[in-house]
Amino acid sequence: MTYHPKSDFIATMIERGFLADCTDYQGLDEALISGVQTAYIGYDATAQSLHVGHLMNIMVLRWLQKTGHKPITLMGGGTTKVGDPSFRSDERPLLGPEQIDANIAGMKQVFSKYLSYDDSDTGALMLNNAEWLDGLNYLDFLRDIGRHFSVNRMLSFESVKSRLDREQSLSFLEFNYMILQAYDFLELNRRYGCVLQMGGSDQWGNIVNGIDLTRRVLDHEIYGLTTPLLTTSDGRKMGKSQGGAVWLNGDMLSSYEFWQFWRNTTDADVGRFLKIFTELPVDECDRLAALQGSEINEAKIRLANEVTTLLHGAEAAAKAEATAREVFEKGGVGGDLPTLTLSADELGDGMSIVQVIVKSGLAKSGKEAKRLIAENGAKLDDAPLTDAGLMIDAVALASPIKLSAGKKRHALVQLG
Repeated sequence: MTYHPKSDFIATMIERGFLADCTDYQGLDEALISGVQTAYIGYDATAQSLHVGHLMNIMVLRWLQKTGHKPITLMGGGTTKVGDPSFRSDERPLLGPEQIDANIAGMKQVFSKYLSYDDSDTGALMLNNAEWLDGLNYLDFLRDIGRHFSVNRMLSFESVKSRLDREQSLSFLEFNYMILQAYDFLELNRRYGCVLQMGGSDQWGNIVNGIDLTRRVLDHEIYGLTTPLLTTSDGRKMGKSQGGAVWLNGDMLSSYEFWQFWRNTTDADVGRFLKIFTELPVDECDRLAALQGSEINEAKIRLANEVTTLLHGAEAAAKAEATAREVFEKGGVGGDLPTLTLSADELGDGMSIVQVIVKSGLAKSGKEAKRLIAENGAKLDDAPLTDAGLMIDAVALASPIKLSAGKKRHALVQLG
């Protein structure tokens, strides 16, 4: 792209690899240099925690605030009741209000680590779209808002078209989602002067709808900006690991496991991830990415430390690095490893090693644990584990034992 931005925010987005598309680069850039602007990203409350897949856009909000603007984190207390059909092959399970509120409470914990919520001009706002969506009168909404939407146009959006092309049913409930998201942008513009909606590139259709609706109803100039859908160099969706989602809440994933996820980044992704997920200067990111051979591991440790410090604090990052060095370099057990504590009642006369592996989180099922053992991928106290029928009893747990799945995933098992 040949456009040379004047605003710090757009310059940062381009330089660090955050930018996929924008509805009007020049208009947005001019707005950003004219004074403090308000922008938002919406988050549906479908789980109790955000995961690594959300982290890129959280960093976008952080940079927005750091470059002098006001971020809004919009919690989808209302839209979660409908479910976003974008690029999904099936309908989301519908959640009840108690579950949605519990999920929002869990997600809020993370945002405060990255954004400052205060009363200043650039202080972040935490809002919930249930505030305006829950009270809508259906007939008034159809008359005032629904008339601005062309079904032909909605059917042409890639997120809807891909579902229809595969002949997978799209319920009327889900079809309403993009109207509700568009209405969010209109309400945020009306109530808070919000001029920019951001999101992943799969949200482009929903964002454009909101801009169109706001222009028609309020005749206001507003903008949309999307980030690329992030995949790892081997084509996997960012944020998924062998053990499932990489959660951002410490009670769902320990800081050590989070650190370890970043330490295991493939060589080809290090430079890109340093620019997106840390605040290190771009030239330092490039320097680290250019390291060769075993030196690239130091770049990965730097990446893991920087990302973990932002989320869990410097102390947690340092502790995770120390544990990792102890485990990998000295063959020790490391005090900060994920730990499974079994009670005497649970253990009884003994528990099969397969069950212990599953309980420790190193395998999702007994079948997976048996396969791990059969393929020589499991170790017990750093020695190959070959007997899937092994029983672990109180004598075996007189002192903690260390289980390993492959070279990089470990857990301690102890008797409570």
